[in-house]
Amino acid sequence: MAYQFLTTTRDGPVESLTLNRPDVRNAFNDQVIGEITEWAAGLGERSRDVRAVVLGGAGKVFCAGADVAWMSKMIHYTQEENLRDATAMSRMFAALDELPVPLVGRIHGAALGGGAGLAAVCDLVVADDQAVFGFTEVKLGILPAVITPFALAKIGRSAARELFLTGARFSATRAREIGLVHAVVPAAELDASVAQYVREILTGGPDCIAAVKALIRKVWSRSSEETTAMTASAAATCRVSAEGQEGMKAFLEKRKPSWSQ
Repeated sequence: MAYQFLTTTRDGPVESLTLNRPDVRNAFNDQVIGEITEWAAGLGERSRDVRAVVLGGAGKVFCAGADVAWMSKMIHYTQEENLRDATAMSRMFAALDELPVPLVGRIHGAALGGGAGLAAVCDLVVADDQAVFGFTEVKLGILPAVITPFALAKIGRSAARELFLTGARFSATRAREIGLVHAVVPAAELDASVAQYVREILTGGPDCIAAVKALIRKVWSRSSEETTAMTASAAATCRVSAEGQEGMKAFLEKRKPSWSQ
């Protein structure tokens, strides 16, 4: 199937999914969210032929978070429109998290906001040593709500408290220390390192690997269905709040928000 903002290729049992909006640093909008969700549903139907997926980004950056044009529309959304929008994004992350095959993240440049959320839902993540990460939502006066279940599962509460509350950007080395990333390599070695992980995956039984993925998710915590309504509601409420409106307006107007020191 052809997508506007994604590209897919196959090499035997390995599928590559690439965010393809390099002009806006592969930022999210509602169409990207819809396309990823649609792709994930389709992969479930053909998962017997696919043993691993590599997720990457075109251009200089993996994913810079929310698209400015999308935010320009979002700032005028009602509570109900924000709830619908945030629920769709939550379902996208859940669909990726629940893929029956391993998802390997290939991170370069930056993974910010929702881009860091994508790293959190990947089973294995390789980053180049110059990549920058950040759960930066609070800088805009909004919450990293829909990615919280997946990020907490990856980095734990202590790191989440530090990084969610400050919104600070952090290095690939720090990302590895907290478990968001599994390997950090020079950019020239990024593809080789990803390929090595894929080779290891292909040595395992595909049915067994699918069962292990499901088992980890079930045993660790509650299902994403139990958290979708709560996190989407939190995101929608914050977006229409005075602080959320101010933070997004400041970002769009290229100025500091009122609370910034």
